Amino acid sequence: MIKPVLAEIAAEQAGRLVVAQLDVDANPVTAAASHVLGLPTLDLYADGAPVTRLVGAKPKAALLRAVAEHLPTEVAPAV
Repeated sequence: MIKPVLAEIAAEQAGRLVVAQLDVDANPVTAAASHVLGLPTLDLYADGAPVTRLVGAKPKAALLRAVAEHLPTEVAPAV
Protein backbone atom coordinates (compact mmCIF):
# COMPACT_ATOMS: atom_id res chain seq x y z
CA MET A 1 0.00 0.00 0.00
CA ILE A 2 1.38 3.39 -0.98
CA LYS A 3 -0.49 5.59 1.52
CA PRO A 4 1.90 4.96 4.47
CA VAL A 5 4.91 5.62 2.24
CA LEU A 6 3.45 8.93 1.08
CA ALA A 7 2.75 9.88 4.71
CA GLU A 8 6.41 9.20 5.56
CA ILE A 9 7.62 11.28 2.62
CA ALA A 10 5.25 14.14 3.55
CA ALA A 11 6.58 14.17 7.12
CA GLU A 12 10.23 13.93 6.08
CA GLN A 13 9.89 16.59 3.38
CA ALA A 14 7.60 18.97 5.31
CA GLY A 15 8.02 22.48 3.97
CA ARG A 16 9.30 21.18 0.64
CA LEU A 17 6.21 19.35 -0.60
CA VAL A 18 2.58 18.71 0.21
CA VAL A 19 0.89 15.35 -0.28
CA ALA A 20 -2.81 15.50 -1.15
CA GLN A 21 -5.28 12.75 -1.92
CA LEU A 22 -8.30 12.61 -4.20
CA ASP A 23 -11.00 9.98 -3.73
CA VAL A 24 -11.67 9.08 -7.37
CA ASP A 25 -14.88 7.24 -6.48
CA ALA A 26 -16.31 10.37 -4.86
CA ASN A 27 -14.83 12.70 -7.52
CA PRO A 28 -15.09 10.91 -10.88
CA VAL A 29 -15.36 14.13 -12.89
CA THR A 30 -12.09 15.47 -11.46
CA ALA A 31 -10.38 12.12 -12.01
CA ALA A 32 -11.59 12.01 -15.62
CA ALA A 33 -10.55 15.62 -16.25
CA SER A 34 -7.09 14.71 -14.95
CA HIS A 35 -6.98 11.64 -17.22
CA VAL A 36 -6.54 9.23 -14.32
CA LEU A 37 -6.74 5.77 -15.87
CA GLY A 38 -4.94 3.65 -13.27
CA LEU A 39 -4.50 3.67 -9.52
CA PRO A 40 -2.50 4.82 -7.81
CA THR A 41 -1.74 7.84 -9.97
CA LEU A 42 0.66 10.35 -8.48
CA ASP A 43 0.83 13.79 -10.06
CA LEU A 44 3.55 16.23 -9.04
CA TYR A 45 2.85 19.92 -9.42
CA ALA A 46 5.37 22.75 -9.17
CA ASP A 47 4.09 26.32 -9.01
CA GLY A 48 0.59 25.05 -9.81
CA ALA A 49 1.56 23.26 -13.03
CA PRO A 50 1.92 19.50 -13.46
CA VAL A 51 5.55 18.44 -13.93
CA THR A 52 5.47 14.64 -13.72
CA ARG A 53 3.11 11.69 -13.28
CA LEU A 54 3.76 8.27 -11.79
CA VAL A 55 1.27 5.43 -12.24
CA GLY A 56 1.37 2.31 -10.11
CA ALA A 57 2.79 1.57 -6.69
CA LYS A 58 6.46 2.44 -6.34
CA PRO A 59 8.95 1.93 -3.50
CA LYS A 60 9.84 4.96 -1.40
CA ALA A 61 13.27 5.36 -3.00
CA ALA A 62 11.74 5.47 -6.48
CA LEU A 63 9.20 8.09 -5.41
CA LEU A 64 11.92 10.26 -3.87
CA ARG A 65 14.06 9.98 -7.02
CA ALA A 66 11.09 10.98 -9.18
CA VAL A 67 10.34 14.13 -7.20
CA ALA A 68 13.88 15.16 -6.20
CA GLU A 69 14.58 17.37 -9.22
CA HIS A 70 11.35 19.29 -8.67
CA LEU A 71 11.74 20.00 -4.93
CA PRO A 72 12.89 23.40 -3.71
CA THR A 73 16.34 23.44 -2.14
CA GLU A 74 15.11 25.45 0.83
CA VAL A 75 12.32 24.59 3.23
CA ALA A 76 9.35 26.95 3.07
CA PRO A 77 8.65 28.86 6.30
CA ALA A 78 5.78 27.57 8.43
CA VAL A 79 2.54 29.50 8.08
